Amino acid sequence: MATEALGWWGVPLAIAAGTMRGGTPFLFVSLGECLTEKSGKINLGLEGTLLTGAMSAYAISYLTGSPWLGVIVAGLAGMVLGFIHAWLTQQPKVNDVAVGIAMIIFGSGIAFFFGKPFIQPKAPQLPTIDLGGWSSMPALESALKISPLFLLGVAIAPLLAWFFKSTRWGLFIRAVGDSPEAAMAMGVSIRRVRMLCIIAGSCLAGIGGASLSLYYPGIWSERISSGQGLMAVALVIFAHWNPMQCLYASLLFGGAQALGPALQSVGVDSYYYLFNAAPYILTLAIMIITCSPKRTLTGVPGALGTTQ
Repeated sequence: MATEALGWWGVPLAIAAGTMRGGTPFLFVSLGECLTEKSGKINLGLEGTLLTGAMSAYAISYLTGSPWLGVIVAGLAGMVLGFIHAWLTQQPKVNDVAVGIAMIIFGSGIAFFFGKPFIQPKAPQLPTIDLGGWSSMPALESALKISPLFLLGVAIAPLLAWFFKSTRWGLFIRAVGDSPEAAMAMGVSIRRVRMLCIIAGSCLAGIGGASLSLYYPGIWSERISSGQGLMAVALVIFAHWNPMQCLYASLLFGGAQALGPALQSVGVDSYYYLFNAAPYILTLAIMIITCSPKRTLTGVPGALGTTQ
């Protein structure tokens, strides 16, 4: 790691590098959840989608030798799970949270069952963009390797914000999420809009899973997600359902995730587990703050959480 060669000066560099690496899956899942919740639905099942995407990407990369094909298959796998979730939640009197919990179990089960043969083999990883080629220090050069998926996620965030604000379809999604009755009066199909939003959001979550298994940490194991799919739901609330703020919040969560390893690399072993738990503590703090009865959430879709 960069910190081993640079000492304490390497800690900020390691955290910055870890922010980009660890923030990538948060970014894709949170953008997918933001798109879903903008339509008035919540998808807690993205944790299972994240795992299925990670397993699918790793398996396809290993079997075909093409990590980019693995990313595509991960997105398609996410779309399949998204379709199932969308169909179930569109049924009368079905609770979104209950379906989300069921989809976590279903998606995780699929990933664990089909992923067992791929735990040991080494799959080809995604190529990186090397920004540290100018340096003669291998540690610094390694820290400045950036995944193309991170850059893709950074590009999607402003594009999604523009989509919501300046396009006809973005208006339809916001109308469906804020006031389904008004959307129906406009002639908008609520079922179709929500179906497409959930499927597209799940596709992004699947790609987020691919970033886990094909970039960082670059392995496939049953514990690879560490609850990032569920944390992304809190992240979207923290970001006030704004794609650009989802980008910033994802970087914050990624930095919190990188804090423990960066300090450990320079010999700070005290409170090791506390530093590693920083993302979970941050999630808990966000939920406590946002759930306060004295605090009014801004940007929350009016139809979010309602059973129809």
